[in-house]
Parts: sequence; structure tokens; C-alpha cells
Amino acid sequence: MLISRRKFLLTSVAAASAALAACAPSAISGFKSVTNGNNGNTPRRLVAETRSIEVNGRAATVFGLRQPNGTRGLFLDPGERIAVELENRLNEPTIVHWHGQEPPPDQDGVSQFGVPELQPGERRAYDFAARPGTYWMHSHHGFQEQQLLAAPLIVRTADDVRADIHEVTIFLEDFLFRDPAEVMSELRRGNANRMDAMAASSRHENPPGIGDMPGMSRVAGVDIRDIPNPMPMKMDLNDVDFDAYLANDRTLEDPEIIRVERGARVRLRIINGASSTNFHVHLGRLQGTVAAVDGDATWPLSANRFNLAMAQRIDILLELPSEAGVWPVLAVREGDRQQTGVIFATYGANVGKFASVAIEKSAALDFDQEVQLSAAKPLALRSADAHFMLMLTGSMHPYVWRFNDRGWDNRAIVKIRPGQRVTMTFHNVTMMSHPIHLHGHHFQVVALNGNAFSGALRDTVHVPPMAKVTVAFDADNSGRWLMHCHNLYHMLAGMITEVAYA
Repeated sequence: MLISRRKFLLTSVAAASAALAACAPSAISGFKSVTNGNNGNTPRRLVAETRSIEVNGRAATVFGLRQPNGTRGLFLDPGERIAVELENRLNEPTIVHWHGQEPPPDQDGVSQFGVPELQPGERRAYDFAARPGTYWMHSHHGFQEQQLLAAPLIVRTADDVRADIHEVTIFLEDFLFRDPAEVMSELRRGNANRMDAMAASSRHENPPGIGDMPGMSRVAGVDIRDIPNPMPMKMDLNDVDFDAYLANDRTLEDPEIIRVERGARVRLRIINGASSTNFHVHLGRLQGTVAAVDGDATWPLSANRFNLAMAQRIDILLELPSEAGVWPVLAVREGDRQQTGVIFATYGANVGKFASVAIEKSAALDFDQEVQLSAAKPLALRSADAHFMLMLTGSMHPYVWRFNDRGWDNRAIVKIRPGQRVTMTFHNVTMMSHPIHLHGHHFQVVALNGNAFSGALRDTVHVPPMAKVTVAFDADNSGRWLMHCHNLYHMLAGMITEVAYA
């Protein structure tokens, strides 16, 4: 029997390390999109472990979150609680955050408020009500998220089960062979030639209405003379030059091929688990309809291209053509040509090679999609009891990112009270975008650049350069909660704060 190069590389890595042999399978088959028949009473086991994957013909050792049967992540039945026993099989501490879920604060999976991290060999039980939809889970310790300690968290509804539809989960990530701590050091030094060259190539056209205007002192209502170390008047779309972009652990050199019947109906659950990359999702010749974002249902929105910022999720409904064929679903890096994806193909169809670079650079993510999204079940109409303005500040040189020019140690805590309707405006006065995530809550997007509308419910909102986004939420989950930029490097450089109940 012939053995594939992929399996050979992975098996070789496993043989070289007894630890890997004990915990990593010889191949990665993508994500199961079916649940495991749990009766909801038995806790699921989840293991944080080391594993091996192949990236463009080269074996790599990474982290992972898997069940004992090899499933990466959790796929829960309707009505099932998130009842999990998490075991740390790494050689270092870890802690796992259930992104977009609304657990009690001591089960949120962060260590900033006194909850200890899991030490090597330690187990910990979690048990809280699950929020239905497309979510994910990831480490909140150091650079482990960049090292792929992340996985899908899918909570299906009874309607999902009844629907005659094929569910496919696509988990997008950016990948480094290098130690991400070294990359962070280069960013902080600000003088690494490779980083500077990458940043220059990723600079993009200015936001609408902003040009290279000598003497211009105000942008989007902000006096840039008041901004410490103002950035050049060009958008810097990407911080880091990655080695690869993955869809379900694979590149387009060896993509996952999903065999389907002609005319199949598909629900795509696409998760941007990248640490520092926004994507444009391209459906090619297909047309898709948005059914949900960040786990919450939306009114239908049809297109063949969709924006997906870091940490965001999007559910897209597809109806494949009735003839035989091959249909790629591609994710193109914002402001660049690199792409990844999965391939749908009817049974028997021949699948050719797909380029890992697009023909043209993609555009910057903007508000064109966000302004068209509307929650199927919006917040009840109500006046705000408290409003907060948070300035998103910082620069590439020096590499410092902040809320209101304050880092974690001297953070200005956002203090709220139970029962309040809270609004927050994120005003980005930098030339990089920031995906802002609030733990333990979902909010509704209610204004873009000061223009009010009834937008989508989210847990992570994309704030483009020199733009404003206003969100609203009900204060119904008492505790202390993190709020941060979900660009991992920005968060670790200081764009993280606290929302606390009085």
C-alpha cells in the first residue's frame, strides 16, 4: 500500500518523539460537522496537547484542543450544556477561553482576575449553559493561540438537526514556523528589515475621504496633532509576514476536498481563528446567503464575497449547482494575495490544483457588509443608561497599542451596573484596524461613523482605521470581564482593558 507524503511526514515526526506518538494522530482529516450523541449528562473530555501537521510539505509541531476520539473542538447537540473536563497535556501552563459564550466569570477562561491557569497534567471541570451557534475556543495564555491552541465550538439547534442540509465547518488560521515571541520582539524593536518590508507591501489606499493631504490635521473628526506618535496617513493592514494560511489545518497545496452530491444544500460555518489576519471569503461562481454572524441569526444577505475579521464567524447558506463540478471556497488575506480554503467537489469530479495566491490584492475591510447586516432578534428598543467613549490608540513605531492611551497596568476600567443598557463607541485614531471583543456578552452594532442603524448582534466588531463604531448591550452577566483587540499582537502590546460591574 502506498503512503502519502503527508502521512509520511506526520508519521516521521511522531516517531521522533514519544510524546507526540502518544497524543497526535498520523493525519488531520478536518473537522467533524456532526455531534457525538452525548446525552448532555456526561462531561466531554477535551485535551490541550501537542500535535503534528504538515504545512506546504514540511512537518510542524503545534498545539491543539481535541477530544479523545481525535475530533478537534466540540460539536454539541441541541440543549446540551458545555460540560467539559479539560486536561492540560502540554509542558507549560494554559487556560482556554470559550469565545462568544456567556459563562459565569470564573469559567470564562482568563487568568487576569485571579483564576489560576491549568498547570501541566492538571484537569479542570467546566459546566454552564451553551449559547447556540458558531463559536470557538482558544488559549488566553501568551502566544499559544498563534501556536494553534484553538478549535471550533459548534452548538447546534433543533432547527439545525431538522434541516436537510450538509454542515461544513471551516477554521481559518495564520501560521508561523518561527517562534511567535521572536516575531513580537521584532515588532517591538521596529527595525527588523523583514517586518518593515512586509508592512510597506501591505500598506493600502486610504479610507474613503482620506488622502495624502499635506497639512491635513483632522481626520474623522479627530485632531491628529493631539495623537501621540501619529501614524503615517496610509493604512497598515498587516503586522506580521506569515509562512502560511490554513483552512482546517491545510493549505491550498493540499486542501481539504469535501465531496458532495449535485445540488447539495450546505451550511458553511466559517471561523476566523487567525491571530493577526483579516480575510475576504470568496465563493467564486457560487452565491451564498448570510444566516448568522458571531453565532446570532441575521436577516438574509446574499453575495459571493464576505468580510471576516479576526475572531468573527459567519454562517453562509449555499445551494450547489445541479451539475457535476468543483467549487472552491477561498479566504484571501486582507490587502494581499495569499489565500487558503477548501474545495467542494461532486463525487467523481476531478479536482485540479488551486493557486495559493490570488490574481489581485484584496481590498481593505470596510463597512460595506456591516451596514447591510441586521439582527433577526435585535435588542429591545431602549434608551442608554450609560455611554462610554473608548479611543483606540497606538502605532507601529513604537509598537504600542492602547485603549485611551492606557495599557493594562493603568487601565481605565469601564464600570457598569446590572440592568443597565450600555453603549460604547470605539473611535479608532490609528491607521490599523482593530477587532474589538467583549467577553461574556453579545452587543448590537447600532452606529457606524455616527450613522445610527439596527445592525447585527456580535461579540467581536471590526473597527477600520480612523473609523467609529457604536455598540449597545444589556448588562446582564455580572462580574469582571476582559475587553481587548483580538489581534493577538495588539492585545499583548497593550490594547486590553476591563469591563466591571459595580
